[in-house]
Amino acid sequence: MKLLFHKMHGAGNDFVLIDARQQAFDVTPELAARLGDRHRGIGCDQILVLRDARQAGNVARYEVWNSDGSPAGQCGNGARCIGLYLEMDAAADGKPFTVESPAGPVSIQRSPDGEFEIEMGVPSFEAETVPLRLEDTDGWYHLDSPWGVLEFGAVSMGNPHAVFLTRNIDNPEIPAIGAFINANDAFPDGCNVGFAQLAGPGKVHLRVVERGAGETLACGSGACAAVAILHRFGRVGNEVDVFLPGGHLVIKWSGNQNPMVMKGPAEHVFRGTLNE
Repeated sequence: MKLLFHKMHGAGNDFVLIDARQQAFDVTPELAARLGDRHRGIGCDQILVLRDARQAGNVARYEVWNSDGSPAGQCGNGARCIGLYLEMDAAADGKPFTVESPAGPVSIQRSPDGEFEIEMGVPSFEAETVPLRLEDTDGWYHLDSPWGVLEFGAVSMGNPHAVFLTRNIDNPEIPAIGAFINANDAFPDGCNVGFAQLAGPGKVHLRVVERGAGETLACGSGACAAVAILHRFGRVGNEVDVFLPGGHLVIKWSGNQNPMVMKGPAEHVFRGTLNE
């Protein structure tokens, strides 16, 4: 069977998008891992599978699979790529629209500068929603590690995140620390691990080691998680420029029960056909 796919990326976070509305496609963890393999497959951080919406008024729904074959609950960079693809496919007409993600409905609209704005939902800091099996101290968590006691914040953005403050965003041990946290029993579902360096109340440098994909060039939900933690403790304002290895995102949040908004680029790289 020939499988039509699209290669896309948002700030370097790359995806294989498969439109299952237009062709039969049943995804399995094994197939997702094969597609995501950069040596034996197409290669990507995540696979996006587009399907018909279940609820009236929504344009479509999508699934997210990590490159190791595990399912994911939220993906901000992927949502922007979904928005671009639906415009290319003429399913969206340039006006704001809603799609169904594994974490719930996601609103998408074009910005005047040509990028996409995504409503990412309301962050949840409750340990049971992350989920996280630790008690906090004034909102911060502590975990013994080979690098000593690690202090971090935790938040759910529809997927679990741990966020560390660092004074050295170029620390070569960040991938190893991220992998250690991701596999720790304190996070029963694993987590995405962000390392944030403040450069002022409106500017953050960030690296993210993603659950199921390793360190990526960008992580949209990770950028939201970092801003949510920093905003909670008064370290950033309501609009923050987040600089990741692959590009720049803008995160807006005024706190309380208001949804976070993420703005950033989306690009279509190429389309191809895979002979399964």
